[in-house]
Amino acid sequence: MDNAQTAQIIKSECKRKSISIVKMLEDCAIRKSLIYDLEKRDYTPSAELLEKIAIYLDISVDYLLGRTPFPEVNRPPLSKD
Repeated sequence: MDNAQTAQIIKSECKRKSISIVKMLEDCAIRKSLIYDLEKRDYTPSAELLEKIAIYLDISVDYLLGRTPFPEVNRPPLSKD
């Protein structure tokens, strides 16, 4: 996992959705130094933390990790009941 790439994706998605990074971190109860830690300290976030961010930004964890170019979350098809 490229932690700097994950930080860049977080910043890009926040910008695209007009959400400040600070607000996203506060809303997710994540420390404010996360982006710096990802970029400069090569901090590896937990799966739980990545999931919180992905859910908040409505993107897939795979996209957040740079494993896919598609941000969409895989959702089950709607039933036709």
